[in-house]
Amino acid sequence: MEMFNPPHPGEILKETCLDPLGLTVTKAARSLGVTREALSRLVNAKAGVSLEMAIRLSKAFNTTPELWLSLQQQYDLWQIRQKLNQIEVEVLREEIPVT
Repeated sequence: MEMFNPPHPGEILKETCLDPLGLTVTKAARSLGVTREALSRLVNAKAGVSLEMAIRLSKAFNTTPELWLSLQQQYDLWQIRQKLNQIEVEVLREEIPVT
């Protein structure tokens, strides 16, 4: 189900994982085995959730990598749909036949 203007996964990470546990970006980054800069970029919506980060987050916060990747995909898809009319593509096929 598509959300309307879904939050960036970094915002969800901060609000549902870091803040309730009283974790700073520095402490969480150390625990995740990533640099403070990498986690800060994610939390501040300057970077997305990579496959590796999804694994790290799922292990650290007892979730699934699919959760984090789904949040990222929903965010990315909504963002690009806001520019849909700017994307020009030649239609190569009108319909895909269903068999």
